[in-house]
Amino acid sequence: MRHAVILAGGSGTRLWPMSRTGEPKQLLPLVGGRSLLEIAFERLQGLVPASRRWVCAAEEHRAAVLSALPGMDPGRYIGEPTGRDTLAALALTAAVISAEDAAASICVLAADHLIQPADAFQAAMVRGFDAAESGPGVLVTFGITPTRPSTAYGYLRLGAETAAGTRRVDEFREKPDAVTAARWVGEGPSRYLWNSGMFAWTAGSFLDCVRRYEPQVFEAVTRVAAASEGDRPALLRALYPGLRKVSVDFAVMEKASRDPDVDVVAVPVSLSWKDVGSWPSFAETLPADSAGNAVSADRSLLLDSSGSLVVSSDPGHLVAVFGCQDLVIVHTPSATLVCRKDRAEDLKKIHALAAARFGGEFI
Repeated sequence: MRHAVILAGGSGTRLWPMSRTGEPKQLLPLVGGRSLLEIAFERLQGLVPASRRWVCAAEEHRAAVLSALPGMDPGRYIGEPTGRDTLAALALTAAVISAEDAAASICVLAADHLIQPADAFQAAMVRGFDAAESGPGVLVTFGITPTRPSTAYGYLRLGAETAAGTRRVDEFREKPDAVTAARWVGEGPSRYLWNSGMFAWTAGSFLDCVRRYEPQVFEAVTRVAAASEGDRPALLRALYPGLRKVSVDFAVMEKASRDPDVDVVAVPVSLSWKDVGSWPSFAETLPADSAGNAVSADRSLLLDSSGSLVVSSDPGHLVAVFGCQDLVIVHTPSATLVCRKDRAEDLKKIHALAAARFGGEFI
């Protein structure tokens, strides 16, 4: 059967100070009063039933996620005792699903993506499922047609077309500098696509790659999945924190693209796709005024200012911006951020400094 997994465990540091440990970005009502996680869950309606929609997120957020998704089966929540990046999360979910459905096919989605239109998204997922199920050892990624030379995304370098109409992935490329991004985008979408971070595979094909590339992770997650329901939480708490903290792209997908026993293919997708992982990307979800300013605040004044983003979660607070260009201004009752828009991708640095200086008070 076909299953869908939504990864919702990110810390959201690039959306600080609104995204905090107790209320991460995927649960914030950022889009029309709705959370990104709600939107991602509903996007699967008609693709897979609710009984086969899984969410992998922090164990500490279990109650909040289930409250936000009343249509979700509580038994489909996989709680991580601590964050270990995407390899551990996806290996764990694949092992748990495989223990229940050995022939499962899985599509992997992120909780912080905005994708439109929904029918084009679902058609792409069906193509991905079909490709993943076409034979053993097939891993599918979804490549987005670039709309600009972004330095915020990784890229897929494409190879030959397959008989199924997908494209072989010759190489996964890390986030480039501006000059390199312009060159890659200039070569066109037949050669380079954005790496969306969405995948499809059979549980067996993916776990076989984990077994060969990351045997420690494989052994741990299969032990957890094989445990009884009563024993699983304690075993997960004992084993999970010791797993290598690494992304699935680096640990599996990049290695698989060079492995003659694995076919890594891309489904090219042309639709509106936004990874709402930073304040500049959030600004793209808002209407802009004639000066290029975007505002998500009950009370604001902007005068002689351009290209700036103003966000406030405090309805009684006025944010006034005068004579400023290309800033990100985010106000919450306990912390306010002001930074240049071109530095917003580096917010992890100020987040780490706040943690070091003030402990957990502002994170």
